[in-house]
Amino acid sequence: MTDETVYAFAVLRAVPHVYLGSFCNVGVIVHAPTAEFLEMRVLTDVAELRRRAPETDVELLARYLEASRAICAGDVAAGPLALGAPSERFHWITAPRSDVLQSSPVHEGVGDPKQALEELFAFFVERC
Repeated sequence: MTDETVYAFAVLRAVPHVYLGSFCNVGVIVHAPTAEFLEMRVLTDVAELRRRAPETDVELLARYLEASRAICAGDVAAGPLALGAPSERFHWITAPRSDVLQSSPVHEGVGDPKQALEELFAFFVERC
């Protein structure tokens, strides 16, 4: 990977009341196809999820986040979606849906995707 690697990223959001559209950030996914990079960081602490989204079934949300992370990682135990190419997994995770776990629009960046993942997680998730 070079400093000029193009990557795409999205912020994962918990949406307690889909009809209201309010959300809190709970993870980040970064994909750099030319660097064969696809990784996701998510909150896994149930107490922190409860603090951020008190009106949500946080145990279910935590399971959704774990399942998304397993699909992102290509974990065979996560089912057929995890067997797809990295680009397919990225697009499935970031596809629009009306559920408690949603993705922001996909954005692009240039740089080291691993470093970007850490910086984006710190900026969009940890600081909240």
